[in-house]
Amino acid sequence: MPAEPTYVIVGASLTGAKAAETLREEGFGGTVVLLGDERERPYERPPLSKGYLLGKDEKASIYVHEESWYAEHDVDLRLGVTATALDLSARQVVLAGGGTVGYDRVLLATGAAPRRLSVPGADLDGVVYLRRVGDSERLAAALRGGIQVVIVGAGWIGLEVAAAARESGCEVTVVEPEAGALHRHLGPELGGMFADLHREHGVTFYFGESVTELHGSGGKVTGATTSTGVTLDAELVVVGIGAVPAARLASDAGLDVGNGVIVDAGLHTSAPEVFAAGDVANAFHPLYGKHVRVEHWANALNGGPAAARSMLGQGVSYNAVPYFFSDQYDLGMETAGLPEPGSYDRVIYRGDRETREFIAFWLSGETVVAGMNVNVWDVSDDIQALIRSRRPVDVSRLSDSAVPLPEV
Repeated sequence: MPAEPTYVIVGASLTGAKAAETLREEGFGGTVVLLGDERERPYERPPLSKGYLLGKDEKASIYVHEESWYAEHDVDLRLGVTATALDLSARQVVLAGGGTVGYDRVLLATGAAPRRLSVPGADLDGVVYLRRVGDSERLAAALRGGIQVVIVGAGWIGLEVAAAARESGCEVTVVEPEAGALHRHLGPELGGMFADLHREHGVTFYFGESVTELHGSGGKVTGATTSTGVTLDAELVVVGIGAVPAARLASDAGLDVGNGVIVDAGLHTSAPEVFAAGDVANAFHPLYGKHVRVEHWANALNGGPAAARSMLGQGVSYNAVPYFFSDQYDLGMETAGLPEPGSYDRVIYRGDRETREFIAFWLSGETVVAGMNVNVWDVSDDIQALIRSRRPVDVSRLSDSAVPLPEV
């Protein structure tokens, strides 16, 4: 009898853990090896800038599975193990230290890494990034002192950290080269709403400026200079300027790479036995008719299972509507779709923008391309249905809160 196949997952992330779970749920009886370069078992990242950072969530709540789950489901979880190369001809993953793991099929779930700030002083102590659980723990410990914090970047990570820092009693200044907060994510109107929310909580913004230099004393950061020459005091600098897909394994192996690992709708790479999912994957999206790389939690949650089914030979067309959520102060929101610059020509609202209880819809013509519900709940499925339908909507009914969304 032929030996049972071995499926290797590189990246003990949410994507990787959910892929392993799905392989077993789908009846795969072969060997499953899950490699992670961290010492922590797979966990979810959203709490790292939200509840866990604020001390509201226990550490146990961030993990994808109980510690015993991996042994109980015969998943060979190897932590603190770094994959250094992918040998396509030998079908082996090469490990740091010289070991290898053979595979019949392999999933790249290597995620992304924070984009580094490249200015003088960027290597000073007290300049931090937020990606891993250890980063969150160190940041939480620092914020408890009520210190002066400069945040570089007014994207989602920057604003969530700003909220956590203000709730911890810190003085917070945010420096952002774009014209406003979340400018590329949401556009000027809704980005402006988030900026106003933070101003009401005491955050100072410098828009249209970048950090050009960090200053220190005794190796510790003490301040930042902006592109207009403003000097800001800082005992802590948090950098949130985006992420870079961790695609080196794929690139070095000769796989097609461009803003991540290029995959089709079935999450197949350019090598027949290699798959990719999660933050690292630039996947063809049937709904949009183009390749899309999504860094949000829901993509990891749904992409891992889709990749596992594809590895098993099932017909997969991964077309989940991109989804994201955020909690800042007393504002909670969910976004569905891709409100990218150029993809829409207007924003329509239903609800009360003054009290920040509303739904915003990004429209191209009369077609909904994205939607965001702010302090309004149990509507995300309806918003996603509107996006999927691609049908023109009656804008007067769309903006009328008295008309149920399923009837629009």
